[in-house]
Amino acid sequence: MSAVAPSAEPSLRRGRGVASLNPVAKLAAALLIALPLVVTIDPVSAGVALALELPLLLAAGVGVRRFWLRTLPLWLAAPAAAATITLYGQQSGTVLFSWLFVTVSEGSLALGLAAGLRVLAIGLPAVVLFVTVDPTDLADGLAQILRLPARFVVGGLAGMRMLGLLAEDWRSLALARRARGVADSGRVRRAAGMAFALFVLAIRRGSSLATAMESRAFGAPTPRTWARPSRLDAADAVLMTAGLAISLIALGVSVAVGAFHPVFGPA
Repeated sequence: MSAVAPSAEPSLRRGRGVASLNPVAKLAAALLIALPLVVTIDPVSAGVALALELPLLLAAGVGVRRFWLRTLPLWLAAPAAAATITLYGQQSGTVLFSWLFVTVSEGSLALGLAAGLRVLAIGLPAVVLFVTVDPTDLADGLAQILRLPARFVVGGLAGMRMLGLLAEDWRSLALARRARGVADSGRVRRAAGMAFALFVLAIRRGSSLATAMESRAFGAPTPRTWARPSRLDAADAVLMTAGLAISLIALGVSVAVGAFHPVFGPA
């Protein structure tokens, strides 16, 4: 197979605003926001980053109901992480409360607040940006822009497309077992048996899919063709620049006010 076909149609941009941008740009923006924030754990940098992310989240093209449903785990994980570190984290400063194994100090309270804010600052843009990503567009970008091996990318895409069948397979197995009268009691045993059957079915389907893809030369060593070219344009560059700016401004403010607390620094 040859390289990208000259007659290929332009890449399809789904949605409007940030939702229509290249998935590779969204991936890069999420990493540019997350990676610098990992080096420090202080409430200032995470709080500034979270405030600067608001315009990006509003322009992501995700409805209100969809936003809250997709980000609900983060809103539950953030206070849980903050409470855990506050109660059992490293003690420093004045002790505010102590009982058995629980000790709350000024330092642990600050670390708990920083952890909760950092979960939101890192997780929200990653989740919201990828809500509108189509797996096929992402595979096109990974193979054509990042030059990842086409065999790996196409195989991963095929696997993602097959995930939707697992729920239907589970439902079919449940109906079949109930029709045979083996699903009336023993929920744990029934679930274990169905999980094993689903595992075997997934292996068989994967083997058939691999054979079909090999027969269609998906594993050929020559460069393959792509139905739609994937390219980065000015809007994608703006998104990645915004992600980098959010991190740099957050870290800069943290250093300026003296709140910067490196994760691997001295205790």
